[in-house]
Amino acid sequence: MVTQSLIYDAILYIYALSLLFYFSDFMNASRKAKRMGTGLLIFVWVLQTGYLVYRMITHLQSVNVTPFEYWLGFSWLLVTISLVISRFIKIDFVVFFVNVVGFAVLALNLHSSTGAGESLELWKTTRELLYIHISLVLCAYAALTLGALFASMYLFLHSQLKRKRWSSFVRRLPSLDLIERYGDRAVIVGVPLLAMSLAIAVTSLLVEGRASLLFDWKVLTSFAALIMYVIYVYQRAMLKRTGPQLARLYIAAFGMLALNLVSNYFSSFH
Repeated sequence: MVTQSLIYDAILYIYALSLLFYFSDFMNASRKAKRMGTGLLIFVWVLQTGYLVYRMITHLQSVNVTPFEYWLGFSWLLVTISLVISRFIKIDFVVFFVNVVGFAVLALNLHSSTGAGESLELWKTTRELLYIHISLVLCAYAALTLGALFASMYLFLHSQLKRKRWSSFVRRLPSLDLIERYGDRAVIVGVPLLAMSLAIAVTSLLVEGRASLLFDWKVLTSFAALIMYVIYVYQRAMLKRTGPQLARLYIAAFGMLALNLVSNYFSSFH
């Protein structure tokens, strides 16, 4: 246990150091700082991967998927996505902001319970069904978090361009069209994954005769978030709303998704 704690602490400290280098690049456009930040982030990913695999192997026979593993996996997913963006897409600032979220999740996860979680008692059919549900919802959260960052970036850049404020910071941002394109891709990935994860959860509850849990706060906020994202897709595809309107709707939908995460504390489902 002490060894595990030391490894987790090491991940946090190296992650924080990586963010400091990324912040230096954020402020001063330093390529050297960006390379150092990326190198440290790769090391964080290696440590996280090893630690996550160890936790999975040592808990194979456990009947619970605890909040600790849940959020550790989410942070790992954000680090992975940020490295892919850094290597193949090269959009300034996105990697930094994604990892700010990832680091916050990892730090707050220190307070997560390691002894209770989403139990197989609610998933009597198969253990695999539980893991598929969790994998889908984590990927959905990661994609939609990335989309929310793009939406926020869009609103900021649109505001700066409208006011004709051409700072060096603004010049380093991608174009509005590019931000909008990648935001749409996040929706294309995230919304179907969220819908599939909910479909699995609802089907499992109905088959097991636990339909009353469909009115649980966690389930209701999940469906509310999905409906808001569907409204966004409809507004985007059919009504051709303007970019700022869509970005605000996207952030509102993500706000509902964040409320869904907070609802874990008031839910009997998880």
